Amino acid sequence: MTATRPIGYWLKLVDRLIDEQFAATLEEHGVTRRQWQLLNVLSREASSVQQLDAAVAPFLSAGASGEGVGVGEPESSVEHLTELIESGWVDATPTGYELTDRGRSAFERLEAVVAEQRTIVAQGVAPEEYEQTVAVLERMARNLGWSE
Repeated sequence: MTATRPIGYWLKLVDRLIDEQFAATLEEHGVTRRQWQLLNVLSREASSVQQLDAAVAPFLSAGASGEGVGVGEPESSVEHLTELIESGWVDATPTGYELTDRGRSAFERLEAVVAEQRTIVAQGVAPEEYEQTVAVLERMARNLGWSE
C-alpha cells in the first residue's frame, strides 16, 4: 500500500498542472496566463501598476528569475502589459491602464475559453466540495500568515 501523500504534494502538483493547462490553452489565443490575469482585472476597472501588482501578486515572481526580470528584482505587471498595449488591447492613461474596446472584445472571447478550462478542472467535483476546498485552503493560508 502506498503512503498517503501530504497536502503540499497535491498543492504543487495541481498548481503546476493548472498552470500548464491554462498556459497551453491561452497560448493558442496569443496571450500568456499573466496577461489573461491582467485583462481580467482590467475588465472590472482601470487600474494602476500598484493595483495590478496587488491583484495578481500570488502569480508574480518574487525575484527568482522571471522573464525580463533580473535576479533579486521582483516581477511587475509592467512586463506583461507591454504586449497588451502594443496589440491595442490596453491603453496607458495618466492614472493607470484600461481596456480598449478591442481589448474588451478579446477578453470576452478569452473568458469563454477560461470558463471551459475551469469546468474541466472541476469535473466530477461537486460545487459544495469545491467551495469547501477553497475555504480550507484560504484558512490554511491565513494560518501561515497570509492576509489580503
